Amino acid sequence: MPEKETLERAKKDKREGKAPSTQAGEFVREEIEHIREGKHGARSTKQAIAIGLAKARRAGVDLPPSETASEETKEQAKRDLRKAGKKPSTKRSRASRKALKKEGRSAASKQALSRQARKAAKKHSKASRSRSAKKAAKTRKK
Repeated sequence: MPEKETLERAKKDKREGKAPSTQAGEFVREEIEHIREGKHGARSTKQAIAIGLAKARRAGVDLPPSETASEETKEQAKRDLRKAGKKPSTKRSRASRKALKKEGRSAASKQALSRQARKAAKKHSKASRSRSAKKAAKTRKK
């Protein structure tokens, strides 16, 4: 279950009319923090992000899977969206937590997150990356 603060931040984002991906970002941030705190680990940064997105969908964020996602991922996203608002299974939660505890903690390191962001950005066109950079520069604190 996501923390109360995370749910509140996501709801605030929704009220402000922000995109579902922004709302889901709160859950991904929470997941990264859990790994850094040592609550559990993750095999890769991608897995940590996927866990956060699944949590977001189950918490009620209307986040569709990306068009480039595999069929399995799309199916899982549909299941997560259907399970929104329902109580998670105790046995399943315990089993996944136990498995994640055995994984490493380096998936949430600054280097790993940076590497993941660069890899994801590389998939976008040069024009798209340039647009994003200019948008980011506009919102930067002076």
